[in-house]
Amino acid sequence: MPITRRSLATTLAATAAPALASNAGGTVPVERVVRSVLPNGLEVIAIPDHRVPVVTHMLWYRVGSADEEAGKSGIAHFLEHLMFKGTARAPGNTFSTAVTSVGGNENAFTSYDYTGYFQRVAREHLATMMEFEADRMTGLVLTDAVVDPERDVVLEERKSRTDNDPGARLSEAFSHRLWRDHPYGIPVIGWEREIRLLNRDDALAFYRRHYAPNNAVLVIAGDVTPDDVVRLAETTYGTIAANPAIRPRRRPPSPVHTERERVRLADPRVAQPSMSHAVIVPSYATAAPGEAEAQEILGQIAGSSPNGRIFKALVTEQGLAAGAGGFYAGSSLGDGRFGVFASPRPGVTLERLETAIADVLGRLVQDGITEEELARAKTRLIADSIFSQDSQASMARMYGSALVCGATVADLQDWTNRVRKITVADVARAAARAFALDRAVTAELVRGDHG
Repeated sequence: MPITRRSLATTLAATAAPALASNAGGTVPVERVVRSVLPNGLEVIAIPDHRVPVVTHMLWYRVGSADEEAGKSGIAHFLEHLMFKGTARAPGNTFSTAVTSVGGNENAFTSYDYTGYFQRVAREHLATMMEFEADRMTGLVLTDAVVDPERDVVLEERKSRTDNDPGARLSEAFSHRLWRDHPYGIPVIGWEREIRLLNRDDALAFYRRHYAPNNAVLVIAGDVTPDDVVRLAETTYGTIAANPAIRPRRRPPSPVHTERERVRLADPRVAQPSMSHAVIVPSYATAAPGEAEAQEILGQIAGSSPNGRIFKALVTEQGLAAGAGGFYAGSSLGDGRFGVFASPRPGVTLERLETAIADVLGRLVQDGITEEELARAKTRLIADSIFSQDSQASMARMYGSALVCGATVADLQDWTNRVRKITVADVARAAARAFALDRAVTAELVRGDHG
């Protein structure tokens, strides 16, 4: 049950682009997507894909770690674990057993802005998946005998994924420095001291407050018709009453950085030193028209591939870095961030690498980009969005993650047109903001004594 988050370790290993990174960068033809809203408020998205007789059933809740109460960090992710513990109608692992018995697979994920559950099964089992998932929307049964051991599981997960991993520990400190007291500065898995205090009452209170049809988006992609999807949704989810206490979500203002800040972690287990810079920028949800698309294009030009400016300069031409790049993380309900990262080759200091990074970014801001670069970046982005449609699960994730963060189906379908309208001047403005290193947070991971 993975936690979806953008970690520094992920950034250094790839391009800080986990499965949901391009949620706003996809487009599906209008006739392939049908949106409906049930009387109880459940938003239903049907994405017919008849190439294979399987379906992906995803239920997204508009609640994540950024919606937790102060002092209860980790409760969203903890509840995700507990959702697999059964209901009165389907006790224990009855649901999971039903999925595996028909050759399907399932999982769940928690992020700052959403929690999701999904199953991928043959099309004839869709109704059964809907029945099970609708049942645990409000029918979860928890006892201390179930909750207490699962809390230990989460603590062990934190220990293995974060506490024992220098890169993950730096990522956590890096994010906390960047976001400060904003909810995005608290790790999705939660702080250890607060996880230890979570209990059955906390889980049930969070569950009853946020798990409701009018706080969810159901996405069905696969060998189905929209009419069948709506009919099945009405007979399963449609019988659940809406929660009148559900209100629209808003994220607090992001912190303003007026000077360069640094986070450094030294650990004898570090095999590869690394450096990363991040600046808070608008996300697709908070950006002015065209601003997010310009940042998306800038991410392509700066460093999303070996042809990116950062990689070419630091790796190919100067030979200073073993890997380098840049990325735009704009799929969130609040603001997003723009990041730059690099790992030095043996014998190259982080100080020398940082100077080279600043030079590349400075020239990009001062000289701008060419029309040819802009055209290539647009082509790559649009092509990637088309290729993503080959994956049924990718389409479901693309729509689900965007819709729970404030986008609409129309927003996604118009994305290509908006990208095509971006100009060189738009990207220049994005670069001036994204590459303002005098207001960035810089993280350094080095080998050495703990510090």
